[in-house]
Amino acid sequence: MTLENITFVLGWTTVLNYMVLLLWFFVYVFGSDKIYRLHSRWFVMTREQFSQLHYLGMMVYKLAIFLFLLSPYISLKFVPS
Repeated sequence: MTLENITFVLGWTTVLNYMVLLLWFFVYVFGSDKIYRLHSRWFVMTREQFSQLHYLGMMVYKLAIFLFLLSPYISLKFVPS
């Protein structure tokens, strides 16, 4: 695999993962009541804990995208080919 191929793959996986993050956000914003009712059947948690869990999950996911996909992509864009 060449650096151009790796850069191409990292760029598109970054875009796709940010789209998954946006999907998660919109599903949570517009369907949080239904999701909470579904999850509260399985786990004992308050509404605040549920919101904190999703906020923390989105934060960790966004950080992982940045560290493992976006940062290497930006670094490889500066490497002369």
